[in-house]
Amino acid sequence: MKIKNIAVTGASGKIGHNIIPELLKAGYSIRALEHEEPVRAENVEIMKGDLSDETLPERFVADMDAVIHLANVKENRETFMNVNVRGTFGLLDACRNCGHIQQYIQAGSDARAGIYYYPHPYPIDENYPHSAYPGYYAFSKVLEETMCEQFIIQSKLPITTLRFSWVYAEDDVLAHATLKKPDFGVPVWEELVVKPEQKEFFEKGLDGVAKLVHPDGRPGLRHVVSIHDVVESVMLAVENKSALFQAFNVAGPSPFSYDKLAGYISEKLDIPIVEFEYDVFHDFHIDLNKSRSILGYNPKYNIFDIIDEAVEFRRSGNKRTFLKYPG
Repeated sequence: MKIKNIAVTGASGKIGHNIIPELLKAGYSIRALEHEEPVRAENVEIMKGDLSDETLPERFVADMDAVIHLANVKENRETFMNVNVRGTFGLLDACRNCGHIQQYIQAGSDARAGIYYYPHPYPIDENYPHSAYPGYYAFSKVLEETMCEQFIIQSKLPITTLRFSWVYAEDDVLAHATLKKPDFGVPVWEELVVKPEQKEFFEKGLDGVAKLVHPDGRPGLRHVVSIHDVVESVMLAVENKSALFQAFNVAGPSPFSYDKLAGYISEKLDIPIVEFEYDVFHDFHIDLNKSRSILGYNPKYNIFDIIDEAVEFRRSGNKRTFLKYPG
């Protein structure tokens, strides 16, 4: 396998924006798909277009050696089928028909396994069955992976699927865990308010850090991943023969508990901890044994490292990057 030219969809998104500079440093030439948001990278070939355009995939993969497919829309009933599903099919079909794609990397998601929405009696490994939680995004991730699996079986297309956990960059962890805007991800804490002392924070615009607990008082357990480790996983997968025809979990070194998360942020920002009960949350743990042994993936950023970076990001006066789909 000798890869020189890589086509990247979702180039303006969170992962694309961070992976393209690393690919360039490694000596690859990049063709980036630009849709609504500008691609914030230099020394790349920009192709403007929309994955819902059926004529795009053939032009996009022409003269390329590899494709990294990151583009996706979230909870949009009107567009998810055309972009996520038909768009992915179009890319896969173009890669098969052109005959010169040496590797196709698909951005998968732990959403395909239902994560917090369903009980998990054991850590979620790569053999865990597809069981998307309700919603168009998770549903589409299952359909995308199913297509990839069938293209491997029917056409021996050299596909690598990287199943990313919830990706944290910039101050995402603070946007999720603290009570002031912006809200980031699920749960939205204001929607869990049941007690007057909780309501007061939102009525008065006070800040605090949420501690998610089960009805029995146990803190919730969740697995996420730093953007730095995500980028590392992609770089380990590119041009890796052992990664072909395989799916890999990509998560942080270990899951975190919301009591540890809240305690650390409370100490760092000097804000109070506010407890929220969430009765539909199920603990989950992503198994990384396959990723570690085959890819050599060794995630380095635990939840405390992620929080430290987020606090420094805010204290340095940085502004959150606008992303159409920031999750």
